[in-house]
Amino acid sequence: MQKGFTLWFTGLSGSGKSTLANMVEQTLLERGLNVEVLDGDVVRTNLSKGLGFSKEDRDINIRRIGFVCNLLTRNGVVAIGAAISPYKAIRNENRKLIGRFVEIYVSCPLERLAERDVKGLYKKAMAGEIKGFTGVDDPYEPPDNPEITIDSSKETPEQSHDKIIRTLELMGFIPAAEGADYSPEEEEKIKKRLKDLGYL
Repeated sequence: MQKGFTLWFTGLSGSGKSTLANMVEQTLLERGLNVEVLDGDVVRTNLSKGLGFSKEDRDINIRRIGFVCNLLTRNGVVAIGAAISPYKAIRNENRKLIGRFVEIYVSCPLERLAERDVKGLYKKAMAGEIKGFTGVDDPYEPPDNPEITIDSSKETPEQSHDKIIRTLELMGFIPAAEGADYSPEEEEKIKKRLKDLGYL
């Protein structure tokens, strides 16, 4: 029987969390797992309608996503949370609540995010036209020890996706695919990371 777990994508706006969450979801569905994605923007429209962007409201929003992820996880579903979730304390609270929790930090330098930003929100925030923008004039606290770190300014989405899937296989969360092709260097890097975290 499938055991549930939560994949928690955290990172600044535009870093690639939703793209990767959807790619990983597709692979896990193809492998016959039950998967639900809770995307930050979608959650704000439905589950957290009416909440603003104060620290308190952001915390409530992330706690709600964590609560739903916990319900799904304990019922054998893979829950994928993809939200900025800027504060360490609330992410760690969710980790403690859920237990089977894999934190994926999608990092990307601010300059690159501003270049990619089709809506121009970073430029407006940097010019002071938007207040309370995470990563510009509102804090983002990167994880100290995430299970997986992605650098979306240097890796293609496909490379990042493969790293996530291989890590989940090595952690024993998902069965290994037959004939999966990973470079020995990448495999060694992932194994070393998991050893450092105490998983292997």
